[in-house]
Amino acid sequence: MIKKCIILSIIFSITFSCGDNLGSVKQNKETKFYLIRHAEKDRSNPENKNPILTKKGIERANHWASYFDSIPLNSIYTTNFNRTKGTIRPVSESKEIIPKIYSPNKLDFNQFIKSNNGKSVLISGHSNTTPYMVNKIIGEKRFSDMLDSDNKSLFIIKIVNSKSTVEVRSVDLE
Repeated sequence: MIKKCIILSIIFSITFSCGDNLGSVKQNKETKFYLIRHAEKDRSNPENKNPILTKKGIERANHWASYFDSIPLNSIYTTNFNRTKGTIRPVSESKEIIPKIYSPNKLDFNQFIKSNNGKSVLISGHSNTTPYMVNKIIGEKRFSDMLDSDNKSLFIIKIVNSKSTVEVRSVDLE
């Protein structure tokens, strides 16, 4: 009887002392990345490399906020440009999330994916960086640059057990 109690005590101790470590390496957590290109930008001055959004762009940014209203988000990332920051501003304000600035060509994608494991993340980029980010996150070159007129595509990446799926949606202004 004493042997059984000692064995049960040891098993009980090991189970509870390792619980946190086991929880931190769960593989079945779903990670979601939502990637959008910035909304319509002001093209009135071709010399301006950092334009703001047009009236339609602001309308689209507000539409993105409505779209993401019922979608839980943990983090928001944007490049350091007026148009990308302006696109996610309504979402970040409604979710009370401070956007993080990223540079796609300087990002350690393995670390980025690891640090966002089990989270839902919105990323605002550009016609060339959005598909680039999708390709890097899924680990294959599936998507080419977006058309310059495409401000409505939404890439949804789901990762579970290191396997990714990508869905592309067209989110029109209503």
